[in-house]
Order: sequence, then structure tokens, then C-alpha cells
Amino acid sequence: MTKPGALAEFLRARRALVRPEQVGLIPGAARQVPGLRREEVAMSAGVSTDYYVHLEQGREKRPSTQVLDALARALRLDYDAHTYLRALAAPSRPAPKAHGNTHRTLTGLLPQITTPAMLVTPWLEVIARNGPADALYDGIPLRDNLARMAFLDDAVTRFVEDPDQLAQCTVATLRAAAGPRPHAPQMIELIGELSLRSGKFRQMWARHDIHRKGSAVKHFRHPVVGPLTLYQHVMTLPDHPESQLWIYQAEPGSDSEHALGVLAA
Repeated sequence: MTKPGALAEFLRARRALVRPEQVGLIPGAARQVPGLRREEVAMSAGVSTDYYVHLEQGREKRPSTQVLDALARALRLDYDAHTYLRALAAPSRPAPKAHGNTHRTLTGLLPQITTPAMLVTPWLEVIARNGPADALYDGIPLRDNLARMAFLDDAVTRFVEDPDQLAQCTVATLRAAAGPRPHAPQMIELIGELSLRSGKFRQMWARHDIHRKGSAVKHFRHPVVGPLTLYQHVMTLPDHPESQLWIYQAEPGSDSEHALGVLAA
């Protein structure tokens, strides 16, 4: 079940990130908070201040879809964060049971894929990878969990072009995965470990940024083949929701495609 107060916590965190000037307000010299005031969010969303205060206090947990959409506009939420907000206010539903042989079938499929490919859990643990992916992440000590790699592995600063962007994407991906669905013990353990060991993670986690993996361009600095620009495609598996298939692909005819060929060999 969604933990008590998750909706309220999310609203408080996101309100603090919106500057008055972003929504056409004049901050004024007497303002004591960097973000919006509660009454300003309520006014922008077209609800009463008392009602919005009840939402932030956790006393109102089931706002209508219309109210949620209005709050998303007032808080300037993007599509992922808007979807997440709706999910926080909806009744929890048990995840569908996975077919027992799916994971085994996909693990057997990985060696047939000629570009880097991995099976990854919502808590960013790498279940399995093929040979090219093994070569891509070679030399990264904490590569078996991509969140630990992003925040606890010094080697990542030499491996990716923008470590800060990787950290932001990683924590927002974890937040989206951990949100309204039942919390897997592995997810709770990982978030606790990163919160204790990384001040950077604690700061980013408190922002409640949301990002759902899809397709993106990734820039690597590999110690053997040099710079790599790869298209990352992340596919969630309908019959096995606790696994995602991550595939990296280079532009045909590019230097990165040649470099991947070297790694695959």
C-alpha cells in the first residue's frame, strides 16, 4: 500500500521547487519561503486554501482527477511527475504476477543481442547482461547496481560525460519506481543505504523529482575505445513488471558503432 502521507510529502516538496516568478508572481521582500506559499498554489489550482492545506497535512487523501490536474499545472509538473501524482492519489493495486519462465527466457535471449543489453530491476540491480554490455561497463566496481554506481563509485566520474546528470536521472528513476507501488525490500534497503552514505543522494531524494525510463542519448568515456554516444532504449516487460530490458545502440556508420564492434569482439 502507499505509505501514509506520500501525497502530502510530494506536494510539499514540489511546491518548494516552484519560484513565484515562474508563475507570474512578484516574490516581494517579506517572503520567507523560496517556493510558492500554500495559498498561492491553491489560488493557481482553483481550490480553497483550507482544502489545499488539508492535502499537504495528509488529512485529505483522495482528491478528484480534476483537482490533481489543476495542481499539476500549478506546480509545473511534467508528464512523468503528473502521472506519479495521479498514482499517489489512486487506490493501490497489486502488481500482476509474473510468469515463472519469463526471466529465464529473457536471460537466454541476451547473448543473441549484438549490442549491449541488460535486464534491470526497478531498484536498478542488473540481473543479467550480455557480452557487449559486460565490456561496456568493464572497470566499474559497483556496476551490478546502477544506483550505487551513480552515487558511491568514484570510477563513474571517468566513465560518463556528465556524472551530475546521471545522478539526477538515477534518483528520479528510483523515486518513480518506489512511489505508489508496494515497496520491495530491496528498494527500501537501497534507498536507506544511499541515504546514509551519500549526502548528494539525500538532497536529490528530497526534491521528489520523477523520471520514467524510456529512450535517451547517453555519452560514455570508455577506457579502451574512448568516447561513445549511444541510444539507450528501456522497455518494461508487461508480463514481468519487475524487470526491464535495457538496450544500447549506436548510430549506423558512426565511430561509436565501430567502437561497439571492438568491444563486442
